[in-house]
Amino acid sequence: MAHIHDLNALQQAAAVRRREVSPVEITEHYLDRIARLDPQIGAYVTVTPELALEQAHKVEARVLAGDDPSPLAGVPIPIKDLNLVKGVPIHFGSATYEDFVAPVDDSVVERLRDAGTIMLGKTATPEFGLPCYTETSVSAPSRTPWDLSRSAGGSSGGAAAAVAAGLAPAAQGSDGAGSIRIPASVCGLFGIKPSRGRISFAPIVPDLAGLSTNGPITRTVADAAALLDVMVHHNPGDLYHAPPPELGSFHAYVGRDPGRLRIARYAEPLVPGVVVDPEVLAAYEHASAELAALGHEVVDIAPPFGPDTVPQFVTLWYAFSCMHPVDLTRQDRLRPLTAWLRERGFATPAPDFLQAQSALQLATRFGLLATDSYDAVLTPTVTQPPRPVGWFEDVEGPEETFERMKRFAAFPAIYNISGQPAVNLPLHWSADGLPIGVMLAGRFGDEGTLISVSSQIEAARGGFWGERRPTTW
Repeated sequence: MAHIHDLNALQQAAAVRRREVSPVEITEHYLDRIARLDPQIGAYVTVTPELALEQAHKVEARVLAGDDPSPLAGVPIPIKDLNLVKGVPIHFGSATYEDFVAPVDDSVVERLRDAGTIMLGKTATPEFGLPCYTETSVSAPSRTPWDLSRSAGGSSGGAAAAVAAGLAPAAQGSDGAGSIRIPASVCGLFGIKPSRGRISFAPIVPDLAGLSTNGPITRTVADAAALLDVMVHHNPGDLYHAPPPELGSFHAYVGRDPGRLRIARYAEPLVPGVVVDPEVLAAYEHASAELAALGHEVVDIAPPFGPDTVPQFVTLWYAFSCMHPVDLTRQDRLRPLTAWLRERGFATPAPDFLQAQSALQLATRFGLLATDSYDAVLTPTVTQPPRPVGWFEDVEGPEETFERMKRFAAFPAIYNISGQPAVNLPLHWSADGLPIGVMLAGRFGDEGTLISVSSQIEAARGGFWGERRPTTW
């Protein structure tokens, strides 16, 4: 039998159901790997061995009693440290919350627990999830295991690093401006940002502009679809509601022939003056060729959203940086970028915020008129290969850090504005062996088509995206 961490999430669950391996064995295997390897990866900010083993024993008892477990029962799924797990410390990536313990569970955490998944711990995230890199004052930098000198991205950097390094078979992440797709790209993984309103943020986190959503980060398309099925839910009071999948589940789209799709593509960033790295353009061209070889029509289009959306989105980002309350006696613990963002957020008048949100909705309405005639839209995920740890902050001040973030992550945030689903496909590696993803976005509510075509590409690659593994594996 292969090592436990060689198995993907659904394979582990199947082995649990067949009683070939116990949830306790799986949990102990990952806890051992985390203890040995995570000091160099920086995936976890908190490890919860007692809680994980308690959950594993409960699932094991259900299996031995003959209960029919859910499709992911016994599989470890860590939780991002922006999500509440009752009784477990949560930092939100910030030293200002160093002694805070979550009073309740997020509803998505409840869904994962009810499905029999095991929480190994909390994965690292940057302060309040604001940067696109995961370097904090409360834990070690999150590094892509493909090159430990380089960042795992953000804000789900710890989650992606854990999966890519074999410290978890899959992970829960969240995405407000690319925070699933960016780390999935730089860690060589598949990640889904679902449609707006697909997954509730109840009971505490508000929907507001609907920029952010939870979602899966995995090695395979099937794992992501199965994890998405577990995470999908709505609660009374949610501001947004995505329609259910036509086939009843997202996993039903795995392996389903998508038919001949019309796929639009563009590689011009919305942020003015950004130059896309040649390796990123190579990934984009290779993906276009692969889609065409599978029989799809690939069509060049002009970007459906204009550069005028950038300052409007920045206005929202300033304001949302102020959402986390910070004790006045602890404000000096904020990282420079966060303090800089919050200063601008608190100085933003309410009419400016509402006008920015209104302008973005108008841009979305016109943008969707252009993209809805296509089944999907292909772009790069980020503009450069994985950046060195410290690169974003190796500048004169936080304003330039923010400019570097905008230039690096110039593509993904538009789909947080529009609410469309989008995935990162791990289709390309640079000459230096660094992963470079491409992004496919779909019509609102149509994750199914993205899953179908993604699994088609994955199968054409021989499954598991060619079975690449980092040296830390």
